[in-house]
Amino acid sequence: MTAPAAPRLVPRAADLVDTGSVLDALADSVLMVGPDGGIRYANAAAEQFFEAGRAWLYGQRLQDLLPEDSPLFTLIGQALAGPSVVSEHGVALTTPRIGEHFVTIQVAPIADEPDCAVVSFHEQSIARKIDGQLTHRSAARSVSAMAAMLAHEVKNPLSGIRGAAQLLEEGVDGGDRQLTRLICEETDRICALVDDMEVFSDQRPIARSAVNIHEVLNHVRRLAQAGFARGLKIKESYDPSLPPVYGNRDQLVQVFLNLIKNACEAAPEDGGEIRVQSAYRHGVRLAVPGSDQRVALPLMVSVQDNGEGIPHDLRPHLFDPFVTTRAKGKGLGLALVAKIINDHGGVIEFDSEPRRTVFRVMLPAATETP
Repeated sequence: MTAPAAPRLVPRAADLVDTGSVLDALADSVLMVGPDGGIRYANAAAEQFFEAGRAWLYGQRLQDLLPEDSPLFTLIGQALAGPSVVSEHGVALTTPRIGEHFVTIQVAPIADEPDCAVVSFHEQSIARKIDGQLTHRSAARSVSAMAAMLAHEVKNPLSGIRGAAQLLEEGVDGGDRQLTRLICEETDRICALVDDMEVFSDQRPIARSAVNIHEVLNHVRRLAQAGFARGLKIKESYDPSLPPVYGNRDQLVQVFLNLIKNACEAAPEDGGEIRVQSAYRHGVRLAVPGSDQRVALPLMVSVQDNGEGIPHDLRPHLFDPFVTTRAKGKGLGLALVAKIINDHGGVIEFDSEPRRTVFRVMLPAATETP
């Protein structure tokens, strides 16, 4: 006598899960592409990947978003001809809208939808973001150590040199007095540089609270347009639904003032344009310095300019102190930005090519941070 078959469990309607919400929870970008290349579905990660909302993406074709020679179209053709799942590792997708991304692509045909395919992109930049963040933290620590050393070992002898020059000035005349004044002026200039660096040696925990990032950005824009950004276009694209940032308002003002100032100086005088954007992203989880917490970084603010781009030889060291492309620059602005973002437990990264340089800052949300 055979044992009765186990009853087949049928899920109740109340137990069924919305497929769209499941796909939106994925960190990988997922698209459904029709026979003509038209986008029929995009999850939340795909919106972030293409920096566009679903309402706009659903009216586009992949051919309009990617170059004609993109390897993605070959993979789609192979999957539909198979039909089988096709994947390729280390593909560079480059468009004027999203810049360059290195991804692993997987394409699968849909049995119930002829000539339709599901395309997923897995970005390989996560490890690079973490590696870059560790590099920036290391740079910030080296600047902090240098600042502490300069404050103790340089300013004291400088004050003695300046005092000796002032005493000599009382007993000399003419050209010799000009030399003593030169000693005093150069001593003051070095002391001012050391004062600028002393901010890096401050290791006290920062006071943080819920900060409206759009209020910060609007304040920075007003400061910029009243000064160094006069005559330049600043275009804003904000997500009004963003939760507040868990941060220090004054330090965030300093971060974005530095980034926008750099963007303005890089933009061409004729036709210069700055774009400031905010968006919600599935951020990388990183450890907060000085604690055991690991915090998500879903809030992204980007600052983009249409200048010539950052020279390739400077990119690996861009956040190191005294690295600058400007003749009169000190090279401390981005080092300070890296330190502040590090103190917030955030990430800063950049992409650069001619006519498009973007700095992206990812920060924790106040609603997700204890």
